Amino acid sequence: MRYSEVKYQPERARTYLGSPSITRAPDGALVATHDHFGAGSPRNHEGEEALLSVYRSEDEGQTWVNVTHVMNQYWSSVFTHRGALYLLGTSQQYGSIVIRRSDDGGFTWTRAGDRKSGLLDQGGFFHDNPNYHCAPVPVLSHAGRLWRAFEDCRDARWGPGFQSLVLSVPEDADLLDADSWTMTNKLAFDPAWLPDDWKPVVNAGWLEGNMVLAPDGQLLNILRLQSDPQLDKAAVVRISADGTKAEFERIIDFPGGITKFSIRHCQPCGLYLTLANASMDPAEVPQRNVLALCASHDLHTWRVVHELLRDESGLEWDMSRRLTGFQYVDWQFDGADILYLVRTAYRGAHNFHDSNRITFHRLTDYAQLL
Repeated sequence: MRYSEVKYQPERARTYLGSPSITRAPDGALVATHDHFGAGSPRNHEGEEALLSVYRSEDEGQTWVNVTHVMNQYWSSVFTHRGALYLLGTSQQYGSIVIRRSDDGGFTWTRAGDRKSGLLDQGGFFHDNPNYHCAPVPVLSHAGRLWRAFEDCRDARWGPGFQSLVLSVPEDADLLDADSWTMTNKLAFDPAWLPDDWKPVVNAGWLEGNMVLAPDGQLLNILRLQSDPQLDKAAVVRISADGTKAEFERIIDFPGGITKFSIRHCQPCGLYLTLANASMDPAEVPQRNVLALCASHDLHTWRVVHELLRDESGLEWDMSRRLTGFQYVDWQFDGADILYLVRTAYRGAHNFHDSNRITFHRLTDYAQLL
């Protein structure tokens, strides 16, 4: 497995590396971010995980330099918009919705102190409601607005507590001004939507949605679905054109849909692509030790195109599934290539979840695989 290492964290620290995100800065450098979780990770004034780290690469991802840390910024997407960098996520694990801007390539960031400077919606203290949640998912540009999915996790209860929502803002607005943003209704998952012929689902719920524009012009939020023991499913939610209403549409087959994924539209090839924990061979149990490129022409029917990463440590399959993870991938088109950043548990990690590395990868000439 060829990669460059953005960050390695010794396992004894009991601090793990999560939520990778990547973009190309206005000055041409690559900018990567991730946060920290686990028993040993830094905590804020509410006793919550809340630290994000920022890195730059001046040599197309071969080497990386940590340029700063941002406290009270978590689960965030880093993206470039109109000559500036932005971080959009939460203030902590189950926190407020916050956004920050950098005008110098990621070295310094604004402070989200109030509703005029990046505090978009106030969360409750610690796990008091609302408990905003998200992941580094895409920021979609459509119809003169930016769109981004979040969740509000009632009582911080993973699974059934997640209520899906979407925020949007005019592209020419001040993104740090909370009054510029519109929020949909908060839509809880209803177990009655599950097919009658499924085996009972434990903690059914949805999270980590992706805003995409369907071929018919409909705005959709496609979410990771907690459907265990059923695998490879996702949920589709319709979003109104004015950004005020979210409605459940359907459940679809989706390779790797039980783990976090990001969907983007490839305009030259006319396909929707994702990098997900999908196996070339049907998996009988959830696994994160395989990463694959998947494609769809309509957002409803998906196929596995090409296997990108597989554990090469020599572990037996069952042990590899327990100890290795290539997960929570964020990725961007970069000319003929795809750049992707991976939350990686590999060679020494406590388990597949407790990731000890953030790794950078490049898929060259991806269109030839499609």
